[in-house]
Amino acid sequence: MARILVAEDEVAVREFIRRVLELRGHEIVTVGDGAEALVKLNRLRFDLLLTDIGMPNMDGLELALKVARDHPALPVLMMSGYAVERRRAADLADLARGLLQKPFSMVDLAAAVEKVLAEPVAG
Repeated sequence: MARILVAEDEVAVREFIRRVLELRGHEIVTVGDGAEALVKLNRLRFDLLLTDIGMPNMDGLELALKVARDHPALPVLMMSGYAVERRRAADLADLARGLLQKPFSMVDLAAAVEKVLAEPVAG
């Protein structure tokens, strides 16, 4: 299946995502912030970046801007539980293939990821 990088600062959410996506056959690499994600992106190849918007050190929007510049073919799926962050993400909609609103269910998560993975690769 796909190798997915998950950038999420909340451990419980990160582990929930990892378990759900691994059960669906994906290889999951997790990190706690955008800076860690950049390190992984420069070392490994990924099929999808799933990133929270609000994180310490480097938020998901800054990470998405760097991914668009340095890894333009990598699809990005963002997630957020805050209306302010969702509005910021909407202003930068061309950076991400979708926005998953927290809290989300296993079904919502799996559907959003599969939808993005099924889309043709850009770049």
